[in-house]
Amino acid sequence: MTVGSGSEGLSQAGSGLRRVIKVGTSLLRGQPGRSTTAVITDLATSLARARQRGDSVALVTSGAVGLGCTALGMERRPSEVVALQASAAVGQGRLMALYQDAFAIRGLAVAQVLLTRGDLVSRRRYQNACRTLEQLLAWGVVPIVNENDTLATDELRFGDNDTLSALVAVAIGAQELVLLTDIDRLYSGDPRHDPEARPIDEVRDLAELEQVGRGAGGGGSWGTGGMGTKITAARIATTSGVRVRLADGRDPAVLEALLAGERVGTLFHSSTSPLGNRKGWLAHAVLPQGTLQVDDGAAQALIHRGASLLAVGIRAVEGRFERHQPVRVLGGDGREIGRGLVTLGSEELEGILGLDRAAIHRKLGEAGDTVIHRDHFVLTPAAPDPPPP
Repeated sequence: MTVGSGSEGLSQAGSGLRRVIKVGTSLLRGQPGRSTTAVITDLATSLARARQRGDSVALVTSGAVGLGCTALGMERRPSEVVALQASAAVGQGRLMALYQDAFAIRGLAVAQVLLTRGDLVSRRRYQNACRTLEQLLAWGVVPIVNENDTLATDELRFGDNDTLSALVAVAIGAQELVLLTDIDRLYSGDPRHDPEARPIDEVRDLAELEQVGRGAGGGGSWGTGGMGTKITAARIATTSGVRVRLADGRDPAVLEALLAGERVGTLFHSSTSPLGNRKGWLAHAVLPQGTLQVDDGAAQALIHRGASLLAVGIRAVEGRFERHQPVRVLGGDGREIGRGLVTLGSEELEGILGLDRAAIHRKLGEAGDTVIHRDHFVLTPAAPDPPPP
């Protein structure tokens, strides 16, 4: 972790990168003397220039609820789900109209892509979303991605567009995710309240990321995110091989400098051993339907030998789930080891708890041995890294 300020450029920047840019509600609501329209116009200008340099870009945007509230004359963001959904329904069309006008003037077409978590939980729907985004980028269209706030229910919400932006970056194989916020960089604490907070220019690995995450703060009254959600987004993206940049979106010159390859804001380096697409999906996009607790031998085999999870290693089953659904796997100390897709449902597993291997074979056949195949299991970031092969 580097504390201070840096000025060196980034290799590869501006040379045909695939980028995801995320802009939040706090920026889109504007500041005194700079309206929402001006913010979107500046964004379109910067992204059009990046396209001219050979970059491909997707934009993840908040703002539908905020614009809807403004149109309806609301002074505060509503708290009820149905009121939020209705506000988003009013604001989403207004938001897209602003983007379409701003990009059209610069010769670029845009496409509205509304997602719920349910679109990424299913592997098939996840792949369909990936293909749609890939096709838009191949056509030179700028995808404008937002959570489908009008329809998303609590259990299928991302909760914030920082998480959504990281998942989109992973889905399209982006090299870089840019999180634009209303602060100039990451700090060791909240600089609005902590005079000792120090600026952080680089976060080199997951250990440093977890360290700075402990000092992250919450969002404002108009946003659902905060520095904590940006740390979560950085964890998702970097463990999947995507570099992350966090920078001040209030000043258009900052984004221009960043897209031109200058070192501004905070850089989160991507993992040197990133998860593949499928394992990234397992680790970050799916919603586990239950939990398996395993004994120490099974935990060690999963962590250090890259083994499959065998039925004899399971000590407890929590939740109700069917075959091929995702579950969390916990060690004996209750900490999460990883996530995977099960070959047996919760009722079948409960029926073989405590049995030895021979008894399991008699009840389920040899196919009952492997509950999670290693190809369908991923260590989650909190788990120790396995040794190199």
